[in-house]
Amino acid sequence: MQPNQSRRSFIRKSALLGAMGTTAASSFGSGLITALDRTPMASNPSELRITDIKCGFIRNGHSLFVKIYTNQDVWGCGEGVDATPGTYHLVKMMGARIKGRSPLNVHRLFEDLRRGGFFEGAQSGMYVAVLTAIETALWDLTGKALGLPVYQLLGGKFRDKIRVYCDTAAYRSVNPTPDDFAKSAQDAVKMGFTAVKYDIDQRNDPNKYDFYNWTASPGELERMYNQVAAIRKAVGPKIDICIDMHGRYDLTTGKRVAKLMEPLNLMFLEEPIPAENADAYRLVTESTTTPICAGENHYLAHGFRPLLEKGGVDIIMPDLQKAGGLGEGQRIANLANLYYIPFAPHMVASYLGAMASCHVCASVPNFLILEWQMYFHEDPMFKEIVTFEGAMVEKGFITLSEKPGIGVEINEEGMRKYATPGVPFFE
Repeated sequence: MQPNQSRRSFIRKSALLGAMGTTAASSFGSGLITALDRTPMASNPSELRITDIKCGFIRNGHSLFVKIYTNQDVWGCGEGVDATPGTYHLVKMMGARIKGRSPLNVHRLFEDLRRGGFFEGAQSGMYVAVLTAIETALWDLTGKALGLPVYQLLGGKFRDKIRVYCDTAAYRSVNPTPDDFAKSAQDAVKMGFTAVKYDIDQRNDPNKYDFYNWTASPGELERMYNQVAAIRKAVGPKIDICIDMHGRYDLTTGKRVAKLMEPLNLMFLEEPIPAENADAYRLVTESTTTPICAGENHYLAHGFRPLLEKGGVDIIMPDLQKAGGLGEGQRIANLANLYYIPFAPHMVASYLGAMASCHVCASVPNFLILEWQMYFHEDPMFKEIVTFEGAMVEKGFITLSEKPGIGVEINEEGMRKYATPGVPFFE
């Protein structure tokens, strides 16, 4: 990018002239100059226009990465997850609808795409997941164009570091024992994490009598309790424990498990029953002192309203890579704040998605904790597909990026070898 220096030079000279004549004010104007140097000035922002949107898929299509290009050699990156397989043409359709427009009107473009898809599924699912990736890329692009980190565009920050819990991925073992849970929890704590998460829904549990009936048997309930009790014994009383049931059980089991876990002082019990029924969630929540958490399969602020109005949950956990994006994520958090409900986003994306989520988490008062995946430490792919500065996570916290935009970039060449076969890759 070749910046137009005239306006920058004028302001720089004015700041320096204002500082001359007094040694006490020798640093006067330096902050303004630094801000100006960080700000791209290819032309007036009103002349910035979207020229193209390209995308790439990995993880069999379950991770979508988009890149929005402009006429000023500045671009934005965004990510969508889970509800994204087969959505290449949906990305292209949305891209065509905003081509030629200013990317700086993020809320307006989001609303135009949402309203324009009213009869195309814009209430949830794949449409919203793709819209999420595009909306996130617009924030990244806007931040880069104006020289500001995304959290500043969202109104500023309440915190500099974002606390995360470590999903230890113990589910990869077949029928993990309580000792397996205990050891992996200790390993996570040694890595500096102050909170851990485990899945206790096991389809292949030998104590299960019926694959399709999700009423837990006495043997399953015993297995669940023993696994979590082993974690608590291993890490002590001050480490937070989060437990996930993936919405795979019925109301009876949800209430029983929540009650069973009360002595173990969980941070939360995640999705003990399916996501659709806010009234059923209220019955679980009212039956126990164990905090109940849900929301990774809800879309837009509209999807969270019934849960909040009916007292269905103690904690909400939207996935900011599929619930509608960063602006919508902030709206969801602010809505929850009216009910004094903490905000603890679900996160199964790349480090681009993790840092994008961090900007939202920093911007709201009721942030509790963000999900972090053990695969960031174990699978080299997650370091190859993005570029960033510094450590990903330290002592259970992500340091919020101060770079313009999100602060993490897509590495197309690093991602190429993981691309989903048969789908165009950034073409």
